[in-house]
Amino acid sequence: MLVLTRKKDEAIKIGTDIEVRIIEVDGGQVKIGIEAPKNVEIHRKEIYMAIQQENKEASGPLDPALVEQMIRFTHKGD
Repeated sequence: MLVLTRKKDEAIKIGTDIEVRIIEVDGGQVKIGIEAPKNVEIHRKEIYMAIQQENKEASGPLDPALVEQMIRFTHKGD
C-alpha cells in the first residue's frame, strides 16, 4: 500500500483523470473530495463490499427445481 501524507486542500492524482483532495480534517475524520470520470464507480468500502456480497449471493447455485421450471416455460411453445 502506498501511504502519502497530505494537508487540507492538498491533493493526489491517480492517473490523469482522478484527483483526490483533502477537504477537511476534524478529529478522527477526514473529508475528501474526489473528481473522476463518470464511468468510474466510487463507493465507500463497506458499501462496495455489500454490493459484492449481494452479487455473489445472486449468482450462487441455482435451485434445480427452478431451473426445470424455467426450461419448461421456455419450451412451452415448442
